[in-house]
Amino acid sequence: MIRTLYHWAGLFRNTAFVLTRVCIGWVFIQSGWGKLNNLEKIVGFFTSLGIPMPQVQAPMVALIEFIGGLLILVGFATRVTAIPLIVIMMVALKTAHWGDVKTFGDLFGQDVFLYALLLIWLVGHGPGPLSVDQFTLEKKYRAR
Repeated sequence: MIRTLYHWAGLFRNTAFVLTRVCIGWVFIQSGWGKLNNLEKIVGFFTSLGIPMPQVQAPMVALIEFIGGLLILVGFATRVTAIPLIVIMMVALKTAHWGDVKTFGDLFGQDVFLYALLLIWLVGHGPGPLSVDQFTLEKKYRAR
């Protein structure tokens, strides 16, 4: 009974890796694409938040989100790719969402904070199965 439970839990672990990576990747693909297609609006928003050099920051953030989302979705360079996305989420939390945070409960209710937590999890645990990273690393180590 316990062995069967652990077996199924192990299968869910692999599913959790893939679902987390695909969902967070998709969120950033959509967010980045939306920003890329509305750069003037995003520059204005960044300006209103007091973000320095918004004409440079807005397209940079949009590209990092879009390309980073694609890379995380397929699981390529996941650990490294997640780091700039974490930074973007922390800046978004501080500049655009911090006024809504009064308690820990409020913090945990902020989507940007939860995205950062999922990205931190990916940095620590990697992309899991069914990822480019897994297949390239396995191929590399099988050759040795």
